[in-house]
Amino acid sequence: MSTPINKLFDLTGRTALITGGSRGLGLQMAEALGEAGARLVLTSRKAADLEESAAHLKARGIDATWITADASDPDQVRKVCDEAIARLGQVDILINNAGAAWGAPAEDHPLEAWDKVMNLNLRSVFLFSQTIAKKSMIPRRKGRIIMTASIAGLAGNPPGHETVAYNASKGGVVNLTRTLAGEWGEYGITVNALAPGFFPSRMTKGTLEKIGVENLTARVPLRRLGDDDDLKGAALLFASDAGKHITGQILAVDGGVSCIFA
Repeated sequence: MSTPINKLFDLTGRTALITGGSRGLGLQMAEALGEAGARLVLTSRKAADLEESAAHLKARGIDATWITADASDPDQVRKVCDEAIARLGQVDILINNAGAAWGAPAEDHPLEAWDKVMNLNLRSVFLFSQTIAKKSMIPRRKGRIIMTASIAGLAGNPPGHETVAYNASKGGVVNLTRTLAGEWGEYGITVNALAPGFFPSRMTKGTLEKIGVENLTARVPLRRLGDDDDLKGAALLFASDAGKHITGQILAVDGGVSCIFA
């Protein structure tokens, strides 16, 4: 007998750890999972941002706590994972959202900036996934891992976008997603990635000011940028039983940009 659609998307009794969950896309996905019934642990570097975001979620009736950590530090990653499991009992859903960008022409891109971006955007994603899978998902033979990739990981840059390390890191996230999906499918773990297009945020503020909304939307078939709701449905699909037979997939949420430029 088939399951009612509202039950397929219900996360009541599930738990989620969300990196970079204190603002922007991470907070948007936290809202989606929390409103569907999941208990949440958010992590990022700044306690003030986390405290504000947790209060915002609690005002919406969502059970949310937080842990400060620098996701580029392997020891702190492991401590966050241990603490999240201790608080939640297990982690059913992991959203790897923490990330950073650095703007510089490829020929002048500083090596230290390359390492900073790679360590946060790619190495920490692997470490969070490895630790949560090994300690919580593989033993229970179930789990959902969602990566925040980017359409910047699917193709090169248009003129004016000088983010070689960011693009390379997100390309790595794309193939890490596929690789982990292939390895961990036997344990009932799905691994998928969302590839957002341009969403206004603190990270993209500089690009928005440099290029302008009109120029950015001119390249988008839907003629709009992402908003505060546009990742929610896709994140909930990958996190819930509605997506239990989907793994290793990269879903662009970009207004159609990738269908004409990829």
